[in-house]
Amino acid sequence: MSRSAPRVVLVNPNTTASMTEIALRAAREVAAPGTVLVGRTSPTGPASIESHVDESLCVPGLLQAVAEETDADAFVVACFGDPGVEAVRELTGVPVVGIAEAAMKSATLLGRTFSVVTTLERTIGRARDLVTRHGLTAQCAGLHACDIPVLELETDPDGTYDRLLKVSAEVLRHDDCDVLVLGCAGMADLPGRLAAELGVPVVDGVAAATTMAEGLVRQGLVPRREGELAPPVPKAYTGVMGQVVPAAVRLSTPGDPPASTP
Repeated sequence: MSRSAPRVVLVNPNTTASMTEIALRAAREVAAPGTVLVGRTSPTGPASIESHVDESLCVPGLLQAVAEETDADAFVVACFGDPGVEAVRELTGVPVVGIAEAAMKSATLLGRTFSVVTTLERTIGRARDLVTRHGLTAQCAGLHACDIPVLELETDPDGTYDRLLKVSAEVLRHDDCDVLVLGCAGMADLPGRLAAELGVPVVDGVAAATTMAEGLVRQGLVPRREGELAPPVPKAYTGVMGQVVPAAVRLSTPGDPPASTP
């Protein structure tokens, strides 16, 4: 059955609360009347996600935040690497939308080709992996970095916007693409301004993922709970993971302190 007032939880997998607020504002600007939006910041992990180590270390906090939201109708994972999306789908059984997948698939509806403009050069490999995984290689004209550290988007907003605008204009000339995709949740407040100056559609993944998530809920659609996305097989999880993994898929290990049930 569809829900007329879906409860969508936006989870920021890093620990920077101000970035959660940027993403939540962008989500609220596009959400339909009646949609309840909740922002959650990961309780543990890196302050920003800019490496494979960061992506790995952010997942336990992401899962903890998700496990504490027991009445969510859908989740948005607000990091362009889409970390932990499959794990959240396994644990929850509700629609879970990563902002990279949402942004790139939305871009394919707006033009023949799109290019991604992200933060650091070292993150392009992960973005390329996602392009391939989602079958969008033919539509992706290029992946480009503007060499802006994620946290600098907040500490130097004017300087980083000027840099992002310059790189984006160069990307349009070089790739001859139809659409730009912003490759960081910290850029969620910039697409309208960039689109006005550049004259092309600019897609922010937070907005795209929010509308997709609420749309799936309103249609009454949920993921299949068999095969790959079935709940994890119950087993023992030691140490901190015993508090991150919900009790429904966790067995106690002798000697471990009891973990609270989210």
